[in-house]
Amino acid sequence: MKNKLSLLALLAMIAVIFTAGCSSAAPVRILVMDGGWDSQRFHNAVAKFIVENGFDGYILETSPGSTALNWQALIAGDVDLDVESWPSNIPTFEADVENGDVILMSTIMEDSAQGFYVPRFVVEGDPERGIEPMAPSLRTVADLINYPHIFRDPEDPSRGRIFGAVPGWLADGILYNKFRYHGLYESFNYLRVGSEIFLFASLASAYNMGEAWIGYAWEPSWAAGRFDLIMLESAPFDPVLFEKGGTEFPRQALKIVASNRFASRAPSLVDFFSRFRTGTQKVSEVLDYLEETNASHEEAAVWFLRNNDSLLDEWLTPEQAGRVRTALSGI
Repeated sequence: MKNKLSLLALLAMIAVIFTAGCSSAAPVRILVMDGGWDSQRFHNAVAKFIVENGFDGYILETSPGSTALNWQALIAGDVDLDVESWPSNIPTFEADVENGDVILMSTIMEDSAQGFYVPRFVVEGDPERGIEPMAPSLRTVADLINYPHIFRDPEDPSRGRIFGAVPGWLADGILYNKFRYHGLYESFNYLRVGSEIFLFASLASAYNMGEAWIGYAWEPSWAAGRFDLIMLESAPFDPVLFEKGGTEFPRQALKIVASNRFASRAPSLVDFFSRFRTGTQKVSEVLDYLEETNASHEEAAVWFLRNNDSLLDEWLTPEQAGRVRTALSGI
C-alpha cells in the first residue's frame, strides 16, 4: 500500500512539473509593421485583439518605422506581417512576391487612391459658403504651374506651398519627383510634414476657413471622408514614368503580406490572416469615428468589431469567434 501511495505521489509530482512547464512556455511574439498612419494602426489593433483573444500562445506587437526599413525587415524575417501594405509605395513589391521573399496572405481592401488633392471649392467654388472659384481651370498636377499665387506660402509669400507626405513614407519620394517633374520647384515650396496629424490639421484649417490648400491625401482616410476633395489628374500609370513622378499612382488593392517564415512560426494564424478583410467604406467609417471621438486605435477596434459582428464568422472558426465575442462582452 505504501509503495502504491508513493507511486501516486510521484505521478502527481510529475504532472505538476509538466503542467508548470507547459504554462510557462513563452508565447510566440508576432511583429507587424507600423508605418504611422491611422488605417494601418487600426488594422493592427483589430488583428491584435483577434490574435490574443481568439487564439492561444501568441502576442502581437508592432514595429514602428519607415515603410522601407520595415519592408526589408519583413524580407529578412525579423518582422512577420504587413497588415495594410500599399504595393505602389514599395518599388520591389511584385518582384519580392514573385521571388518568394514575401508571401501574399489576403486583400484587406479592394481599392484605394492617393495623390495631390485640393478642396473642391478651390476649383468649383461653394455658393452656400460664399466662396468663388479660385482656380477654375485647375484639373491636373501640371496645371499647378499657373497657380502659385492661389496656394501662397505664408512664410514665403512670393511662392506657393505644396504639402507633401511624411519623410520615410515611400509616397513622399514619388510626390517629390512629381513636384520636380512638372517644374513646380520654380514657383512652389514642397513642405514635408512631420506626421499625418499635422498634414490633415493643415487641410482641416484651410478647409474650414475657405482657403486654398494643395497637398498629399489618400483614400481611405478620415479627411477624404470628411471633406469634399478633388484629386488632381496625372498621366495614366506607367511603371517607368511613375518612378520619375510623371504619372498617377495606380489604383490598388491593399494587401496583407507575410514573411516567408510566418507560416512556420504561427501556423494556426495563417487561416485567419488569409480571410481577414475589411473594406474601404468600413475603414473610412472607422477613421471618421477616430477623428470625431479622439478614441485610441484599440478602442476603435473594439467599436468596429462590436458593430460588424458578422465579420467574425467570416474570419474565424465558430470556437474562435465565440472566444472573441466573450472578450468583447467583458469590456
